[in-house]
Amino acid sequence: MALDPIDPAVLGFILQVERNYASLIQHVYSDFSRVPPVSLLRPGSQDQDIPESPDGEPNLGGKLLYAGELDAAGRALLVAGNIAGAASLAATADAAAQKQAIKDGAADFLVTSLSEALRILKNQIRKREPAAVCISSAPEVVELEMLERGVLPDLLRPANESSPRSPFIGQGARQLSPPILGSDSILLTWRVASAPVLWLPKLDAIAIGCLQPEAWPARRWLRLAPRYLGRMAQTVHLLFCNREFTADFIEQTRAQIERGEIAVQVEIQATREGMCDPHHLWPPGNR
Repeated sequence: MALDPIDPAVLGFILQVERNYASLIQHVYSDFSRVPPVSLLRPGSQDQDIPESPDGEPNLGGKLLYAGELDAAGRALLVAGNIAGAASLAATADAAAQKQAIKDGAADFLVTSLSEALRILKNQIRKREPAAVCISSAPEVVELEMLERGVLPDLLRPANESSPRSPFIGQGARQLSPPILGSDSILLTWRVASAPVLWLPKLDAIAIGCLQPEAWPARRWLRLAPRYLGRMAQTVHLLFCNREFTADFIEQTRAQIERGEIAVQVEIQATREGMCDPHHLWPPGNR
């Protein structure tokens, strides 16, 4: 029996967060080396001088990301910033958007002034730990005060047709650009028929085990995305990968189901160039 279709809004938000994360994680390299990553699976040489967290994993700890207006794109960028390890700042005068960000877990703190935000952010930057802060004020007001006080973000949200050039770019801030997917990139999603809180982490562990040692960006995504996406990731997890990873993941999942280690129906979908290849795996006796 096929599972219910994935909610397009949920899938779209997770994909937006993942693409933002991929954009952010490139700056772990571009800020500290001259070799850009190729993908989340093969980011580059392990010999590069890049910052690490206390557990030895590279991240954007110590960097300030300014997401601008806390609209849907801003919420996705804040979540991605937390996953990448950055301290993030956004602003909005929209009370409904403020409530939505707190409800979704996109913002960790909602404050009323830049001074309050900076007290939190400076502490997190010093500890090289992530935090997403939203100021309940219009972005243009917050940006003017940031300029007056000499607050310079390291990274800025991507440009679009409706947003003017950021005044921070001329001072050295770097604007995010969309990551480029390789020609062999596959969007892999996995879901379960029941008890996702129990079974999705087991599938995530299989995915992590299929990664090469140098694929730390993908490993970090799989480990931290469910935490920061919260309820948005309760039904489906995903990763952009290649054919080798896809085949290995499906094979390892099937083996665990056959051994009774996973006792639930699993749906895996591999999408490439608009074509979806679904795989429905059932525990023995439940087909």
